[in-house]
Formats: sequence, structure tokens, C-alpha cells
Amino acid sequence: MELADGASGADAAAAIGPGLAKAALAIRVDGELRDLSARLPDGAEIAILTDRDPEALALIRHDAAHVMAEAVQGLYPGTKVTIGPAIENGFYYDFDFPDEVKVTDSDLEKIEAAMRAHIEADEAFERRDVPAAEAIEIFKAQGEDYKVELIDDLVADEGVETVSLYRNGPFEDLCRGPHGPSTGRIKAIKLSSLAGAYWRGDEKRQMLTRIYGTAFFSKKELKQHLERIEQAKARDHRRLGPQLGIFMLREEAPGMPFWLPNGTTLLRLIEGEVQAQLRKRGYKEIATPQVLDEELWHRSGHWDNYRDDMYFMQSDEKRLALRPMNCPGACLVFDAERHSYRELPLRLAEFGRVSRNEREGVLHGLLRVRAFTQDDAHVYCTEEQITDEVADICAAIDELYARFGFEDVRVELSTRPEKSMGSEEQWAKAEAALTEALDRQGREYELNPGDGAFYGPKIDFHVTDALGRSWQCGTCQLDFQMPERFDLSYVGADDGTHRPVMIHRALLGSMERFAGILIEHYAGRFPVWLAPVQAIVLPVSDRHNEYAARVAVELREAGVRVEIDDRSESVGKKIRDAELGRYPYMLVVGDREQEAGGVAVRSHGDGELGAMPAADFAARVIAENASS
Repeated sequence: MELADGASGADAAAAIGPGLAKAALAIRVDGELRDLSARLPDGAEIAILTDRDPEALALIRHDAAHVMAEAVQGLYPGTKVTIGPAIENGFYYDFDFPDEVKVTDSDLEKIEAAMRAHIEADEAFERRDVPAAEAIEIFKAQGEDYKVELIDDLVADEGVETVSLYRNGPFEDLCRGPHGPSTGRIKAIKLSSLAGAYWRGDEKRQMLTRIYGTAFFSKKELKQHLERIEQAKARDHRRLGPQLGIFMLREEAPGMPFWLPNGTTLLRLIEGEVQAQLRKRGYKEIATPQVLDEELWHRSGHWDNYRDDMYFMQSDEKRLALRPMNCPGACLVFDAERHSYRELPLRLAEFGRVSRNEREGVLHGLLRVRAFTQDDAHVYCTEEQITDEVADICAAIDELYARFGFEDVRVELSTRPEKSMGSEEQWAKAEAALTEALDRQGREYELNPGDGAFYGPKIDFHVTDALGRSWQCGTCQLDFQMPERFDLSYVGADDGTHRPVMIHRALLGSMERFAGILIEHYAGRFPVWLAPVQAIVLPVSDRHNEYAARVAVELREAGVRVEIDDRSESVGKKIRDAELGRYPYMLVVGDREQEAGGVAVRSHGDGELGAMPAADFAARVIAENASS
């Protein structure tokens, strides 16, 4: 395009056409997203952002965060603002309210109304760049101490000389941007909740009030989003888990789940599927200690990258640590014997219990815990074997996710993070090897720069659940560092000593987290093969309890997981309670069933199936297990 000197993104959109000028929200200049008002340099490659672009939603949610801060300061004078980013499903802003102000959930509607007034006013987002020293004086004059601290840190840490400020209406904020043209582009908002948040995540700093919300381009999209939230609440594993006898959480052990009988059965069923993959693919199972000498973690590199998340203890003169990962133990097992190239690849698997000292504020049911089990494995191989081993791991993950009912799987390749160990050459070689492995499979994947493990690049697998939410589960990580740090070796065909490559892999990741995902994916109604209890026997009255017990014994001997509800309650109440228990089958036994030697079968999926011998019902369940 040819434009006048000093032309902006808005000018470029207008030159293309009035429709685009009206729809334009921002402009991408040589890959960088900027305000429409930004001047365009000669020779730039540009793209106009509209509400059809994936990034547009994050843009207007950032806009909405500023509008919320504007509304809050208008309603509660003296409130100090901190930061307000867009997040995955919306936005938040952290506020320091005056001591006399107590904001509760009941105030959210009032804040929303004030936000709508600013949105209807279609206030422009106006940027200005000012010297950092001037910005500090501006915010000092306003009493915005948090903004002053942020600018001081930008100057000290990044050496910035100029910062950008954005104004909408009377509100002006420190912000990198970009923003949309005006508040009127936000079409639908909803504030959802309040939470406490320490300033900069530091428990020793000020406790702030965080207000969460979301924004969309239409009321229809907002309505759909709110409906998904209600569905998510109904599926919340923190509610269903205790209700279904799967797990409980206690104050005596924050972040460390207690597995109840049904949950222990569920874990064993999940573990059994993983073990089937281990047997199929020639893995050898090991078990290593949970407590290891602190020196080991210095050697492995975890000390420099993980010590803040580790638990330590003292024993006599020795300082020990609870393991946050299983890999150093696997290295010690490999190093215990002399290995030949003929043994490689050597695949060592472990259902390893690990502990990480997560902050209490980030704990979330089974999805974020302090103690969990990984379906871990470490493959020791030659560089020539990497491609085949990675392909085999990917195939195992594909088969396992299909087994658990996840059809939509997304793959990411993550490269070297800022905090890492090893040479540029090693990282380049490792990243090239994983790229080649994925390309050879013809597998689609996304690049996730800078998100690799500290010791190597990785391939991550994300499953999509029944509500369309994405969860990162399996991982395959290539490591040239740890074999070097542990001085691992094997004898090659040339009788020389060679260094193996180490592949860290987990098919499911955390067993606890995967169980939580499954609970929410199935809303607690597991398929028959995965249900901890496949059938519950419901005697019509107390005189049928003895027959119900005989039926249960027969079914257990046939391989059906079964329970009895022999309470002195009406059969109607037992059926209602069984519905809440989400059992795949209910087996009602009364006079007719006892005389005929059968059970009246009610299926959650298929309704009333009528009476049948207990043996026939057992055969039905076994057939379902086999065909799933």
C-alpha cells in the first residue's frame, strides 16, 4: 500500500475500505500488535485485527479491565489500582480499597452498571508516552504507590527511559497496550467473583482485592459462556469427588488428597491402562525412594531451578529432601549397572510419588496439589534411536487418550526457557530431534517458544474435555543434560564408552490431576469399564437383604464391581440416592426377583432393561468392559 507519511493503522484500514475501518480494532505491524493510532513505518508488513481474529477477545478483555478500574475508582474514591490483565477466560484487576470500604459480591452488579455507562459513552483509549521520571511524579501526585513501584522496577530491571500511559475517560493507567479504539467496542460484560491476592504474589506484602470478570463481542457469546460456567460448576470434581466417595481434602494436609475406596479403585483402573502400555512397549518397572540426599538435587540441577518448591528435612548430620521429580532416582538405577548398546533403548517406568511445596493460594482440588503420583518413565537411548522412541511414546499417548474418551488432542513443541542449563549447541540438537520426530509422524503441532523444561525441550499433549476446556497432560522431554551430570554411559559396538540420551515421558502426567479431569469430563458418570462401582443392588425391603447379598457375591465372583444398599429405607429413596451416586446400573431385587433367581436391571444409559438372571447381567457387564 502507498500511504501518506505519518499514516496510522486506522488510515490503512480506511484505505482498504469503510467496512474494515469500522471493524478494525488494532493492527499487527511486522508481527507486533499495536494500537490503530500507531504510525506505520515504511516497508512494514501489516495485518488489521477485527473481532474475527483469535487475539481480539484478549484485546477487548484488556479494555474491559481498564473500564472496570475506571468504574471502581469512580464508585470508591481513594482506591489504588495495581495490575489488570486479560486472562484465559476473561480479565481481573487487583485493587487496594480504603480501609473503610468493604466490597462484597453484592457490589459487583453496581460496578457492572458503572462499567456499562462508560462503555455506552464510547470513550476513546488514548496513549501517550512520557519519560519514566515524569510518570513517577504523575502517579506520586495521585497517591498511586503501586504504579510508582512498577515504574521504579522497570527502570532498575529493564533500563526503560519512557513508559506508556493509556487514558479512557477520567482514568489513566500505566500500560504497555495495545488497546482497542474505544470502550464502545466492548459489547457484553459480566463480573463473576472476588478473591484475595497478595501484591506481586508475596505473602509478606499487602493483601489486595481481586475482581474477576469477562467480556465478549456479543450478548449471545456471553450467555453461552455463562451457561458453560454453570455446567462446569455442576461437574466440579471438588463437589463430585467427596459426593461419589472418590477423595476428600482435609485441613490437616492441605493439597494432599485422601483417596476414598471408590477413588482408590478409580486410580487402580487408570494405572492398569498405563501398565498395559508398559507391557506392550517393553518397559521395566522400578520404584525409587521418596526421600533422597540434598546433594543429589544439586547434581541433577533441580536445586538451582526447583529448591523453592521442595520440602527438606534433617537426619543426623545429613540434610534430605522429598523428591519433587523422579528422574534423579532413575539415573541412579541406570548407573548401578554396566550397560551395553544392545540393551538400548532401556525403558524404566515408575509410578512415582512426588511432593512440591505449592503456595496454598494456588491449590485447587486434584488439579493443583502438593503430593501426587506421576506415571513416569525414563528412556535411555542413543541419538539415532530418538525419533523412533518419541514416535512410540506419541503412539502410546494417542491410544491411551482414545481409551479414556478424549478425541480432540492438541500437541505443542516447547523450546528453551530463559532459566535453563546446557549449551546452545545441545539445545539446538535436542529441539531439532523433537521437531524431526514430529515431522516424520506427519503430526500437526504448535510451537510454544520458551516453555521447555530447564533441562530440555518437550512435546506436550493437551486433551479437550466435554466442555471444550483444554488440559495439558502427557509430556515427552528430551534431555542431554542429566546423563552428563550423572556421568551415565554405555559400552558401544566399538567397545568404547558413550553417553546415552535421556527421554523423560509421562503418558497422563499427574494421576491425581488426570482423575480430576476425568471426573469433570464425565460429570462423575463414568463408562462402565471405568466406573469404580459398576452396579448397586437395591433390595426392596429388609427381608430381601440376604438374597441381595448372594447376588452381590455371584456378581463379584464373575468380575463385576458391585455394592449393596441394605439400609432400611424405601426402594424409591434408594433409587434416588443411587442416581446421585451415578452408578451405571441399579439392580432391584424383591419377591419376584428372589423367586425367579434374577435381578431387575435399570441402566443409566438405556433405562429399564427388565428382569434377567444375575449371570446374564454379569455377562453383559463383562462384554461392555471388553468392547470399550
